[in-house]
Amino acid sequence: MVTTLADLFTKTYAINLPERVDRRKALMSELDSQKFRPQTRRLQLFPGIRPETSAGFPNRGVRGCYLSHLGVLQQALKEQLDSVLVLEDDVTFAPLFRERTGMIERELREQSWGFVYLGHQLAVTPTPGRCLLPFVGDILTAHCYGVHGSVLPELVRFLETVTERPPGHPDGGPMFPDGALSFFRAKHPEIVTLVAAPSMAQQRSSRSDLTPRWFDRVPGLRETAGLWRTLTSSRAR
Repeated sequence: MVTTLADLFTKTYAINLPERVDRRKALMSELDSQKFRPQTRRLQLFPGIRPETSAGFPNRGVRGCYLSHLGVLQQALKEQLDSVLVLEDDVTFAPLFRERTGMIERELREQSWGFVYLGHQLAVTPTPGRCLLPFVGDILTAHCYGVHGSVLPELVRFLETVTERPPGHPDGGPMFPDGALSFFRAKHPEIVTLVAAPSMAQQRSSRSDLTPRWFDRVPGLRETAGLWRTLTSSRAR
C-alpha cells in the first residue's frame, strides 16, 4: 500500500477564506497532486476568520490569520486527535514529497515529537537516509506544520492567553501565528520539533490577505497581478 499525505496525520485542516475561491481551487489541485482526495473525512476546510478590528495585532489580517490557526487547533483538541496537520491555502508541495511520504510516516511513528514542519524556509542540510531532523530555533511561516495531540492542551491554552495580553508582553502578546508557535516552542524546549530536510512545501505566490500590495486593491491591476504570479510560480516549479 502506497503511503500518501493523507496517511501522515489523523486529520488535516486547510485554512481558506471563503471569498478566496482562487486559493481554494489551487489548494485542491495541490492536494490532488499528493493523491489526497477532498472527499475523505481526514480533510476539513476551515473557513478563515476576518475580524473587524486588529485588537492589538499588527493589523486585522494578522489577527484573522492567528485566530484561524487557533480555531483549527481548538477544534483538533476538541476532537481529541492524535495528530493534526495544518495547511494554509497558498501551500505548494515539492515534487519530491510523494516519494518521501512513506519514509516520513515511518520516522514520525518511530520517535517522540511535538511539532513537525514539513514546509519552512530554513537552510537545513539533509542527512542521508533521513527525511526529518530535530531543530531548535525560530521558524518563519506556518503554511504546513503538524502538531502531536499530546501538545495540544498546553499549546491551545497559550495561544488563547496571547490574545488577552497587550502587544509586546514579555510572556507573549498579539503576534503572527508563526511567531507564537516559535515563542511557545522556546518556552518548552523539552518538546521535540522536527523539520523536513529539504522542505517539502513552500508558499505559492498569490495576493496576500495579511499585507496586500497597493495594486491588489485596484480592479484590473489586481487581476493582472494574479496572472503574473501564476505564471512566475509555474516557471519556478
